Amino acid sequence: QVQLLESGGGLVQAGGSLRLSCAASGRTNYDMAWFRQAPGKEREFVAAISRTDDRRFYADSAKGRFTTSRDNVKNMVYLQMNSLKPEDTAVYYCAAGTVIGSGVDLSLAKYYYWGQGTQVTVSS
Repeated sequence: QVQLLESGGGLVQAGGSLRLSCAASGRTNYDMAWFRQAPGKEREFVAAISRTDDRRFYADSAKGRFTTSRDNVKNMVYLQMNSLKPEDTAVYYCAAGTVIGSGVDLSLAKYYYWGQGTQVTVSS
């Protein structure tokens, strides 16, 4: 079993930055990813990082603005978000699974564990 707990969300003005954290407990040798879900929209992929070789993948909307990283000693995963836009407003979720091969699997069902989410609100 794996428990994931996100933190770091909040209210920020457009152009600002936030750093989300995801604390993992239990078996943690999974690929880790960030998803987000805005009201009335489907959950969408944001970023992922490999459990083995530090490869990272980003949604087009996140490229150049967001950076994901992990600290395997502390069992932490991070999402640094810069140049935030109002359209980044959503609940952000941390997820764990075996999803990275030549690319990253975006199917929600392939992610075994999910956190409860943290709200990010970007005001214009």
